[in-house]
Amino acid sequence: MDDASPSGPAIGPQAIESGGGTWKFPAARPLRLDSGATLSPLEIGYKTYGVLNETKSNAVLVCHALTGDQHAASPHPITGKPGWWDRVIGPGLPLDTDRYFVIATNVVGGCMGSTGPGSTNPETGEPYGLSFPMITIADMVRAQAMLIDALGIETLFAVVGGSMGGMQVLQWAADYPEKLFSAVCIASAARHSAQNIAFHEVGRQAIMADPDWQGGAYEKAGVSPSKGLAVARMAAHITYLSEAALQRKFGRELRRDGLSWGFDADFQVESYLRHQGASFVDRFDANSYLYITRALDYFDLAASHDGILAQAFQKARGVRFMVLSFSSDWLYSTAESRDIVRALNAAGCRASFVEIETDKGHDAFFLDEPQLDATLRGFISSAAQARGLA
Repeated sequence: MDDASPSGPAIGPQAIESGGGTWKFPAARPLRLDSGATLSPLEIGYKTYGVLNETKSNAVLVCHALTGDQHAASPHPITGKPGWWDRVIGPGLPLDTDRYFVIATNVVGGCMGSTGPGSTNPETGEPYGLSFPMITIADMVRAQAMLIDALGIETLFAVVGGSMGGMQVLQWAADYPEKLFSAVCIASAARHSAQNIAFHEVGRQAIMADPDWQGGAYEKAGVSPSKGLAVARMAAHITYLSEAALQRKFGRELRRDGLSWGFDADFQVESYLRHQGASFVDRFDANSYLYITRALDYFDLAASHDGILAQAFQKARGVRFMVLSFSSDWLYSTAESRDIVRALNAAGCRASFVEIETDKGHDAFFLDEPQLDATLRGFISSAAQARGLA
């Protein structure tokens, strides 16, 4: 626990009210990684929404998915697009910023302000590239805990996340249960499956096969493996959707009258995937994609608890849990969410579970899904009453 305590003063009220930025920890407080390596100095990019109350009891940490960042409810500084969860975070919304102080961070290994492979290696003065140490979900959470401590927050009212964000929620419950009042895990799993590892390997190989990857030193060479990264994004994006959603949205519709009789994007679904790949490379770093997907692959919460998932939650009996899944999500299936709930029950934790019927697939938590919003609002409101925040 000492490793999560910052040196120096906590972030002051002026910094909190400014809506975030980048917090730099001094070299005397390195981030110690599961691999045995350390990161120093450590920087964490973060955004805040709402106001922290006097007792610092209304803080909600929102954890992002693989390709997300800290801009959960504000325009993205590169693309200008709305925040990835701006329909959930804001005044009067499920995470009501008139009542709660919402914090979103960029994970370690990311490319939006937090220390990652694109950051400068203090030993060389050049970007880390592949000299950046391997990271885990636990490392990401350890860095978040350092920021939360720096904010002077002893206990989070809630930690909420979907997909990889849900894994961070589970890791928080295992590693820092005394710092949590409630936790919401959406469309996630307690470990990465062989199928998901396989999909990630396809994406990584696409990036590394791009000649412009340059063995990870593309920044020094002044190039970017954009083609490989775009293909990786295209392959991954297919897993975020359901067959029903793809059929409903695209079917076999053509982009024009007749076939091209070549390899242009004849079908609308092809054009959609190419657009997803092309737009992704503008805001994401290829090496960050390699490192974060590897962190996901390494995730197995039970592994460090004698292979018994329930043991990971033995100290989290005072935490209120909500686990949600989507019926058409085949990336992180409902069966995997049920495994989490069974482990929580076996550990004696208070856990609610809801499977939401939808054909939108894994990405449903990003989309307009009224039942998700209502369920999240109800759980947060109930927890707020128990916390004395109502």
